[in-house]
Amino acid sequence: MPAPLAPLDVARARRETPAAAERIYFNNAGASLMPQPVLDAVIGHLRLEAAVGGYEAEGQAAAALERPYAALATLLNCAPDEIACIENATRAWDMAFYAIPFAPGDRILTVEAEYASNFIAYLQVARQRGARVDVVPSDESGAVDVAALRGMIDDRVKLIAMTHVPTNGGLVNPAAAVGEVAREAGVLYLLDACQSVGQMPIDVAAIGCDMLSGTGRKYLRGPRGTGFLYVRRAALEQLEPPLLDLHAATWVAPDLYELRPDARRFENWETNFAGKVGLGVAVDYALRWGLDAIWERVRVLADALRAGLADLPGVEVRDLGRERCGIVTFTAAGWEPAALQARLADERINVWISTASGTLLDMTARRLPSVVRASVHYYNTEDEIARCCAVLRDLLR
Repeated sequence: MPAPLAPLDVARARRETPAAAERIYFNNAGASLMPQPVLDAVIGHLRLEAAVGGYEAEGQAAAALERPYAALATLLNCAPDEIACIENATRAWDMAFYAIPFAPGDRILTVEAEYASNFIAYLQVARQRGARVDVVPSDESGAVDVAALRGMIDDRVKLIAMTHVPTNGGLVNPAAAVGEVAREAGVLYLLDACQSVGQMPIDVAAIGCDMLSGTGRKYLRGPRGTGFLYVRRAALEQLEPPLLDLHAATWVAPDLYELRPDARRFENWETNFAGKVGLGVAVDYALRWGLDAIWERVRVLADALRAGLADLPGVEVRDLGRERCGIVTFTAAGWEPAALQARLADERINVWISTASGTLLDMTARRLPSVVRASVHYYNTEDEIARCCAVLRDLLR
């Protein structure tokens, strides 16, 4: 594991993120700005491919291509053979979910703020295999109600699946408490950590999940087109990936194949090798800063942004949960979120929009067609938050 850089040196982080000087970047929950070492690694591998050929470059970069497994294992507190590198978080999640042998009557328990891609998959399995999707209610804070979850467990529950941090707000669901319920019941537990890995410490042993999916492009600050899947070693034998190739399995006889014994059975033979190199560098970069330090900084900035927004006339912060992260969502009276996003972009302030279609159950229940999403990271500054709030104050007059 790389030696940590302590304390977190914001000035250094900004120097290593050249684009941070060009704009106020509050879209880290969409795709964060890559730091220079990650960019250099990706471009360097592409140049190597151009110079010697793709297959030859793979051989020469073997150590860098292997590095993401050990780095992600350190990040998540698991073994390298429990990690698969997959082209994005959605496909990583899909490979785990569709590997579960659902039968008619099996129940899938999920949450109100579940992400659309995941829920669509539940509905497809319900339609094709006769499984049933049941939504666990939220508690008074907006997080999943763990007591209600425990009360919904019976011998037909095949899977508990949950988004750790929803795409549409700062809520952090109690992943470890859900894991305790899953372990007690002996039920598989799939955690979508797309928005949480990289902004907070994630320990799969403490959480108790059997599978966890994540992405490189968000809070890990890696390249797009990179993702990963953790699969607990003890759960592997219950799961056969829905798609296999000669990387995931070996053809050992005319009528027989053997699955890889590790999590790489969920991978494809062909992948984005430059992106994979960049992913390893991005994880090491996060580890050098230290996830505890990153998490502390992100929460300080997000709390400051929420406080600044709450002080603006007509603005309502829309985040739920007792524990909140670096994603801050809000609406402003008299403004469509998309229009507000466009006006902020004119001032070189990048934010994003979350629409009801991304988290349909939660947003519909709260009568929110869309919200502005501003997501901070450790390289952002208090001055940037003040500037954003000042621009918004002027716009809202």
